[in-house]
Formats: sequence, structure tokens, C-alpha cells
Amino acid sequence: MKIPARPIHKLLVDPIRALAAEGKLSGVLLITVTIISIIVSNLPVAGSYLDFWKTDVGFSFLHLPVYGWINDGLMPVFFLLVGLEIKRELMKGELSRLNQAILPVVAAAGGMAVPAVIFILFNLNNPETLHGWAIPTATDIAFSLGVLSLLGKKIPFSMVVFLMALAIIDDLGAIVIIVAFYSAELHAVMLFCVLGAIALLILLNRLNIRHVAAYVVAGILLWYFVLNSGIHPTMAGVILAMTIPLSLGEAIEQKLTRTVSYFILPVFALANTAIPFSFGLVGSLFSNLSIGIMLGLFLGKPLGIVISTWIMVKGKLSPMLSGVNWKMMFGLGLVAGIGFTMSIFITTLSFDQGVRTDTAKLAVISGSIFAALAGTIFLQLTSGRKNRKV
Repeated sequence: MKIPARPIHKLLVDPIRALAAEGKLSGVLLITVTIISIIVSNLPVAGSYLDFWKTDVGFSFLHLPVYGWINDGLMPVFFLLVGLEIKRELMKGELSRLNQAILPVVAAAGGMAVPAVIFILFNLNNPETLHGWAIPTATDIAFSLGVLSLLGKKIPFSMVVFLMALAIIDDLGAIVIIVAFYSAELHAVMLFCVLGAIALLILLNRLNIRHVAAYVVAGILLWYFVLNSGIHPTMAGVILAMTIPLSLGEAIEQKLTRTVSYFILPVFALANTAIPFSFGLVGSLFSNLSIGIMLGLFLGKPLGIVISTWIMVKGKLSPMLSGVNWKMMFGLGLVAGIGFTMSIFITTLSFDQGVRTDTAKLAVISGSIFAALAGTIFLQLTSGRKNRKV
């Protein structure tokens, strides 16, 4: 019996749909655009490609380079989504009760502190690179959860929930770090305008306004004032998320997820991984800056998470995750060492565009790859074939 041939478009579309259904497409897309960006950055057309991202675009009242519009304009939308996720989890999710939240909160704190200490130890005598201490503290929630999904039913569902909560808290920590350490000189008039925009958003909430357009207009005003106030504009997305009513926020979150996953983050990766290679740049992977980042992600994350979790469990302050042993916890810590998006973003805040920035980005990519591979292999070897609850 002759089996009918599948149409070409089906051969292309069906695998993409399958990846999207399993939550892996966004990670695959980020990897793909990163590879494309690095390749194009090292072809004969590299000059034009790199110049494009630096092209000044704007209006009479606001001019930014293309990469500036992405980092300062689109990324606040990403942080709006992060803020909505944090608010939902705090109000009725995994972080809404103290006994549920305490372990991932402490684990996230340890998973941020130890990488920072490792980086500082390697860069203590260099004030110029020391400014990047927060780079290895981040966890990329999409990539890390994507890696766990590859392991299927071998991973207890409690690990997935724990990693999701840990990554959300990690994002909250990153927001605090960005505001506290990576904001510019503050401008009083614009700060006053920021407070006015926040008051408007709170008023919309109190009046029970449920029209998205009202929050969009107020959010754009808030973004403009924050951008010119000296506070990093990502904070505008977080503030907006906190003022949107929960039910409306959940609807916005559902609509924003695809836009962020399949447009904003891939465009961010394209703009921020345009790294022209040279012998010197590859050699810089052995510099204190690179080693601090790579060891922070690859070693600091699992050590910080395991040590802080061990203290909580052994001190009987929190129970151990159901179906999880300490080897599996270390493997989860390795997976949490995938910094990628957030680490690259913090890199752009830490250094001016140049060799040091490219060095740090390359170290983030390398450290994240090591963490992903090591975490996958380690969990494959240490996890039992347990059925995972859905």
C-alpha cells in the first residue's frame, strides 16, 4: 500500500507546532537567531549589520539607536510580562503562601549571591570589570524550563514548579539590582512626573477601569518619564504590572506571552549578540571577566541553590521537594545557571558598547551552554523514571 507523501509545508509547520505545544519553540528560536546574529557579524557584510543596530532613530523629542529602542523600548514590555507573572504568583500562585514561597525565595537568594561573590573574587582588583558583578546572578526562565521539559517524565513535577518559582523570584531580584545599581543620575522634574503617572495608574485601578487602552496610554507616559528620569526604563514595565487589576493582568499576560517569546526576545537576541570574533576576543574567554561570569553561572548557581536549600531543609525550616534528592537538586541548580537573556541584558547595562561588552556576552553564552549541557546530562544520570503529575 502506497503511503501518500506529506506536503512540504506540513513537513515544516508540524514540527514547529509540536515545539510550540511543548513550550520549546521560544528556546529554539532564541538559539537560532543568536547563531544567525553571530554568523552575520563575522561575514563580509558585518560592517553594515553592526552599523544598522547603531543607527539613530527617533522624533524631535526622543532619539535612540535601534538597539536602544530594543533595550529601552521593547524590553520594558518583557518586564511588564515578568511583573504580571510575579504579581499573579504572589497573589494566588506558588508564592502566595509563606510555606510554599520560603524555599524558592531562599534558594533564589543563594543562587544570586554565590555567583556574585565568585565574580567579585575574580575581578576585585579591576574596578572597570567589577561593575558587571550582577551579570552571572540571572536565570533565564524560558531556557531553564525548556531544558527540564526535554527530560520529560524523568523529572518530578515538584522540580518544575520549584524552578519556575525560583526563576520568577530571580527576575524580581534582577529588577531590584537594576534599579539600585544600574540607574543613571536622577532628574527631579522627571521623577515628579513619574509619580504623577503612577498616581494616574492607581486611580484607574481604584475606579475599576477595565479598558486596556487606558493603561496603555498611561503606561507609555510612565515609560517616557522613567526613561528621562535616570531610573532604568524597565522599571516602567514592572510598575505598570503592579497597578493593573489582577483579572485584567491575567488577560494581558496571555496575550503578551507569544509577542514576548516570538518577537521581543528574538529581536533582543539579534541586536545584542552581534559579536564580531577576533583572536583577541576568543582569547578573552580566559580573562578574569569571562571566568568570573562563566564560573558564576556554571558553578555558582548550583552551589548557591544547593547550599541555601540544604540549610533550610536540615534546619527543618522547610521540607525537601517531593521525589527529589540532593543530586537532582544540584542538577536543577546547573539548569538554573542558564543566564542568557537576563544576563546579556545586565551586560548591556554594565558596560559601554565595545570589546568588554562583547567579551561579557560571549562569556554569558558560553557559560549558559555549559550549564545547559551539564544540567541535562547530570539530571539524565541522576533522575529516576517517575511519572510526573500534570
